[in-house]
Amino acid sequence: MFVVIFGRPGCPYCVRAKQLADQLEEKMEGFKYRYVDIHAEGISKADLEKTVGKPVETVPQIFVDQTHVGGFTEFDAYVKENELLCA
Repeated sequence: MFVVIFGRPGCPYCVRAKQLADQLEEKMEGFKYRYVDIHAEGISKADLEKTVGKPVETVPQIFVDQTHVGGFTEFDAYVKENELLCA
């Protein structure tokens, strides 16, 4: 599984998404992720909207295996629904 997180500095939900991805990387074999700082990479809101395929109001915007799942809340729900962090 490969996750891409588009975020920005100072965003608490971006931090939480990275923390969740770090947990997954530690506990789940074959899990990898990439965090993309949209400011450092020069990615505009319009660029992000093209990638996502719809208007974007917030970050993070998260993709799981190239499928857009949404922001942190949706990513967290996806992890729970798929029982990816079973103890």
